[in-house]
Amino acid sequence: MQSTAAMSSTPPNPDWIAAGRSHLWRPYCQMLTASPALPMVATRGSRLRLADGRELIDGVASWWTACHGYNHPRIRDAVRAQLDAMPHVMFGGLTHEPAARLAGRLAELLPGDLDRVFFSDSGSVAVEVAMKMAIQFFGNGGERGRDRILAFRGGYHGDTLATMAVCDPEEGMHARFRGVLAEQPIAALPRDGADTDALDALLAREGHRIAAILVEPLVQGAGGMLFHDAAVLQRLRERADRHGCLLIFDEVFTGFGRTGALFACEAARVLPDIVTLSKALTGGTMALAATVATTRVFERFLSDDPGHALMHGPTFMANPLACAAANASLDLFAAEPRLAQAAAVGETMRAGLAPLAEQPGVREVRVRGAIGVLEFERLDDLDAIKARFVEAGVFVRPFGRIVYLTPALTIPSDELQTLLAAVREVCGSIARKPAARSTADQG
Repeated sequence: MQSTAAMSSTPPNPDWIAAGRSHLWRPYCQMLTASPALPMVATRGSRLRLADGRELIDGVASWWTACHGYNHPRIRDAVRAQLDAMPHVMFGGLTHEPAARLAGRLAELLPGDLDRVFFSDSGSVAVEVAMKMAIQFFGNGGERGRDRILAFRGGYHGDTLATMAVCDPEEGMHARFRGVLAEQPIAALPRDGADTDALDALLAREGHRIAAILVEPLVQGAGGMLFHDAAVLQRLRERADRHGCLLIFDEVFTGFGRTGALFACEAARVLPDIVTLSKALTGGTMALAATVATTRVFERFLSDDPGHALMHGPTFMANPLACAAANASLDLFAAEPRLAQAAAVGETMRAGLAPLAEQPGVREVRVRGAIGVLEFERLDDLDAIKARFVEAGVFVRPFGRIVYLTPALTIPSDELQTLLAAVREVCGSIARKPAARSTADQG
C-alpha cells in the first residue's frame, strides 16, 4: 500500500474548492440539495486522498475503470513517453503506431473474427457507433426497413439521446425524456419460459424491423447490477440468427476482467457481431472506447459507393495518449495475474458479504467475478448513506436500492477486508433502521 506521504500534499482547504462550487455542474445529482462533492488531491493503488488529508479505500474503482488500481507505473510511464513523442493527432487521413498496435491486440484477444476496431472516446459513443453500424449494415445491403434496436429491461447503455432510448424506460434514469427519444422495442431478458415466449412474440411481430439485439452480457451494470447466465445469451444469439438481425454485446462494464473472464462473451461462449468496450480499456487513466465488429459486418461497408462508408469520426478518436495507456493496460493483463486476482476478490467478497444476507430489509446478496451487490427492499437518503461510508474510511456509492462493490482487481487483501467491514457496519445498520427520506441518485 502506498503511504500517505507519497501522495502529493496540499493545503487542507485550497481555494479551488469554493471556486468550483460556484461554477461546476456535477453529474447525477440535484445541485440545489446535494451534499458537497469530496475534494480530491491524489490517488494511489486503491486509495483516494482528500484535500483535508483523509484517505478512503475506493470500493468502486471510479465507476469500475481503475482495474489495476490508480497510478500504476507501467501505464503512467507509457503515457509520459507518448506525451513526449505525440500527444495527439487527428485520425482523419492519419494513423499512428499506438492505435495500430491496440487494434491488432484487441482483435487477437476477442473471440472469433471480431477484428475490425473503430475507436471513440466514451462508452455511450461506442454504443451509438454500434447502433449506427447495425442499421447501416442493412441499409448498405438494401434493407431500408431495419432501423430498430431491441434492448432489455434493466439495461443501461449510455446518456446520449440514442443510447438513452435503449436503456430501461422505467427503472432507468432517462424516463423524463420520454417523447423526445426514438421509440425502441424493450423486452424482458429471456431468463425463463414466459419471458422467452414474450420475446419470441415480439420478434414475430417486429423482427423484420430490428437491425440488432443489444445486451450487456452476464451483468446489467448501471441498471441495477442484475445478473443472468450464459443460457440467456445463447437464446439471444439463436433469435438473432433466426430473424436475421445482428447481436451487439455492450461490454463497457463487463470487459477486462470484471466478471472473472477477460470478456463476458468469452466466458459465455457466445460470439456477438459487434462488441463495445470502454471504462477499464485504459486502466482508468484516459478516455477511450472501441466498437469492434466481425469481418462480415465490416465487409458490408466496403463499396465503390462513398455513401456506404461509416460516417462517424470523433475529434479525439484513437487519441495516441489513450491508446498508449490501453496498450500498457493490456501489457499488465498479459504479465500479471489479473483474472486470478479478480477471482480472489470475488471469493473474499462472497464470504465478507454473506453475513448480510439474513438481515431484515436485504433482498439479496450476489457476487459475480469482482462484482459484489447488496440489494435492499428500499434505500432512503443515499447522501446520508454515502456520508456514513466516508466516516468509515471508504468510498462506496449506492444507487437505487443497491450497494455495490467493484474495487480494483489489485486491491490488497487488508484493504478489501477493511472495505467489507465498513459495508457490514453501514449496511447492517441500514437494514435494522431504514431512514425516512428518499434521495434520487445514480451510479
